[in-house]
Order: sequence, then structure tokens, then C-alpha cells
Amino acid sequence: MTIYFYHLDEDFACFSNLFPSEILIDGKPWPTAEHYFQAQKFAGTEREEEVRLESDVKGAIRLGRDRELPLHPDWDQVKDEVMRRAVLRKFETHTQLREILLATGEEEIVEKTRDDYYWGCGQDGSGKNRLGQILVEVRTILRERE
Repeated sequence: MTIYFYHLDEDFACFSNLFPSEILIDGKPWPTAEHYFQAQKFAGTEREEEVRLESDVKGAIRLGRDRELPLHPDWDQVKDEVMRRAVLRKFETHTQLREILLATGEEEIVEKTRDDYYWGCGQDGSGKNRLGQILVEVRTILRERE
């Protein structure tokens, strides 16, 4: 059985980076994994902190997608690792969320998106589903630690 997630009002909502679950990375609290991810596009700039302090996750996404400022120069090379770091930290931090992830056994995990063919599966299912793959990687890491 494949586990699908996307909306915050559905089963496995906690797999979404938009799920409200504060994480601590580099000595700073981040309201969601998505805040951290979007902010790292501008690491070392004022925009990074602006994204971190954004009260609403949709506002953090909007700031992260704004191309008024240039992205971190090696963003395409580091974005998967940034995502992995945020997702791992989220499930390390929150016991209840970690238990949900570990309870998925060996099932495939898919972010069921319409428009995102990189992080999700896209409307026709042909997307790379990198977020789902990273969740599976994190599940393996956490299981090995137990």
C-alpha cells in the first residue's frame, strides 16, 4: 500500500512540511520545516531571518518563492540536503510524529501534489516525489537509531 499525503486535514498530514511542528536548527527555532527550507534559499542574508519570523507558513512560502532577491548560488545542488536536514530534525524532535512515520513500515510515501513534479508526484504521477523519498530515508535513519 502506498501512503499519500498533502493536505493538512487528511491522514498523514504531519508528513507535510507545512504541518505546524517547530524545529530547532543552528540554534534558531523555525515554526515549520517549510520555514527552514524556504529561508535557506537566502542563507546568510536578511531575507533568511525574514522568512524565519514570518507568522504564517504561506507567507514564508511566498517570501521563499519571491525572485526579487537571488537564490543561494548553489541552491540546486544543496536543496535536497536542506530538505533532508529539516525533515530529519522534525521527526527527531517530535516523538508523536516520529511514531507515525515509523509505523508506516516499508510502505512507499508519496506527496500527492498536482503541480509539483520535483518534491511531489505531480498530477499525472510522473513526478520525482523527492519529499516522499526523503521521508523514507529519514524513516530508515530513525529506525537504525532505535
